[in-house]
Amino acid sequence: MSNMSEQLVSNVFKTLAHPTRIQIVKLLREGEMCVCEILPNLDSEQSNTSQHLALLKNQGIVDSKKDGTKVIYSVKNKEVYQMIELAEAIILRQIEETKSLLSK
Repeated sequence: MSNMSEQLVSNVFKTLAHPTRIQIVKLLREGEMCVCEILPNLDSEQSNTSQHLALLKNQGIVDSKKDGTKVIYSVKNKEVYQMIELAEAIILRQIEETKSLLSK
Protein backbone atom coordinates (compact mmCIF):
# COMPACT_ATOMS: atom_id res chain seq x y z
CA MET A 1 0.00 0.00 0.00
CA SER A 2 1.27 3.44 -0.83
CA ASN A 3 1.58 6.29 1.66
CA MET A 4 -1.27 8.04 -0.15
CA SER A 5 -3.79 5.26 0.49
CA GLU A 6 -2.59 4.87 4.09
CA GLN A 7 -3.23 8.59 4.59
CA LEU A 8 -6.74 8.26 3.12
CA VAL A 9 -7.53 5.30 5.40
CA SER A 10 -6.19 7.29 8.34
CA ASN A 11 -8.48 10.20 7.40
CA VAL A 12 -11.55 7.93 7.49
CA PHE A 13 -10.60 6.66 10.97
CA LYS A 14 -9.91 10.21 12.18
CA THR A 15 -13.30 11.33 10.94
CA LEU A 16 -15.02 8.50 12.80
CA ALA A 17 -12.89 9.04 15.91
CA HIS A 18 -15.49 11.04 17.83
CA PRO A 19 -18.42 9.65 19.86
CA THR A 20 -20.89 12.15 18.38
CA ARG A 21 -19.95 11.27 14.81
CA ILE A 22 -20.33 7.56 15.55
CA GLN A 23 -23.74 8.31 17.10
CA ILE A 24 -24.77 10.23 13.97
CA VAL A 25 -23.73 7.37 11.67
CA LYS A 26 -25.60 4.87 13.85
CA LEU A 27 -28.74 7.05 13.80
CA LEU A 28 -28.58 7.26 10.01
CA ARG A 29 -28.67 3.46 9.84
CA GLU A 30 -32.42 3.84 10.39
CA GLY A 31 -32.65 5.89 7.18
CA GLU A 32 -32.38 9.46 5.94
CA MET A 33 -32.76 12.19 8.57
CA CYS A 34 -32.65 15.97 8.77
CA VAL A 35 -30.67 17.77 11.47
CA CYS A 36 -33.95 18.43 13.29
CA GLU A 37 -34.38 14.63 13.66
CA ILE A 38 -30.72 13.91 14.47
CA LEU A 39 -30.28 16.63 17.09
CA PRO A 40 -32.78 15.37 19.74
CA ASN A 41 -30.92 12.04 19.81
CA LEU A 42 -27.54 13.61 20.58
CA ASP A 43 -26.04 15.24 23.61
CA SER A 44 -24.66 18.03 21.41
CA GLU A 45 -25.42 21.62 20.45
CA GLN A 46 -26.81 22.30 16.97
CA SER A 47 -23.64 24.16 15.89
CA ASN A 48 -21.47 21.22 17.02
CA THR A 49 -23.76 18.73 15.29
CA SER A 50 -23.55 20.73 12.05
CA GLN A 51 -19.73 20.71 12.28
CA HIS A 52 -19.73 16.94 12.83
CA LEU A 53 -22.07 16.44 9.85
CA ALA A 54 -19.84 18.67 7.70
CA LEU A 55 -16.77 16.59 8.59
CA LEU A 56 -18.62 13.35 7.82
CA LYS A 57 -19.79 14.82 4.50
CA ASN A 58 -16.34 16.14 3.53
CA GLN A 59 -14.87 12.70 4.14
CA GLY A 60 -17.56 11.09 1.97
CA ILE A 61 -19.13 9.10 4.81
CA VAL A 62 -22.48 10.89 4.63
CA ASP A 63 -24.31 12.59 1.82
CA SER A 64 -26.86 15.40 1.94
CA LYS A 65 -29.65 16.76 -0.21
CA LYS A 66 -31.98 19.74 0.08
CA ASP A 67 -35.67 19.15 0.72
CA GLY A 68 -37.27 22.59 0.84
CA THR A 69 -35.65 24.33 3.81
CA LYS A 70 -34.37 21.07 5.31
CA VAL A 71 -31.09 19.32 4.61
CA ILE A 72 -31.52 15.55 4.61
CA TYR A 73 -28.52 13.36 5.52
CA SER A 74 -27.84 9.73 4.68
CA VAL A 75 -24.88 7.37 4.94
CA LYS A 76 -23.08 7.22 1.61
CA ASN A 77 -21.01 4.07 2.16
CA LYS A 78 -22.76 1.33 4.11
CA GLU A 79 -19.37 -0.31 4.84
CA VAL A 80 -18.94 2.24 7.61
CA TYR A 81 -21.38 0.15 9.68
CA GLN A 82 -19.11 -2.87 9.36
CA MET A 83 -16.18 -0.76 10.56
CA ILE A 84 -18.11 0.28 13.67
CA GLU A 85 -19.35 -3.28 14.27
CA LEU A 86 -15.79 -4.65 13.99
CA ALA A 87 -14.51 -2.07 16.49
CA GLU A 88 -17.37 -2.98 18.87
CA ALA A 89 -16.54 -6.70 18.48
CA ILE A 90 -12.88 -6.02 19.36
CA ILE A 91 -13.96 -4.08 22.47
CA LEU A 92 -16.37 -6.82 23.57
CA ARG A 93 -13.65 -9.46 23.14
CA GLN A 94 -11.25 -7.34 25.21
CA ILE A 95 -13.89 -7.00 27.96
CA GLU A 96 -14.46 -10.77 27.97
CA GLU A 97 -10.70 -11.43 28.15
CA THR A 98 -10.36 -8.99 31.04
CA LYS A 99 -13.29 -10.62 32.87
CA SER A 100 -11.81 -14.09 32.45
CA LEU A 101 -8.40 -12.89 33.70
CA LEU A 102 -10.01 -11.25 36.73
CA SER A 103 -12.02 -14.36 37.60
CA LYS A 104 -8.89 -16.57 37.78
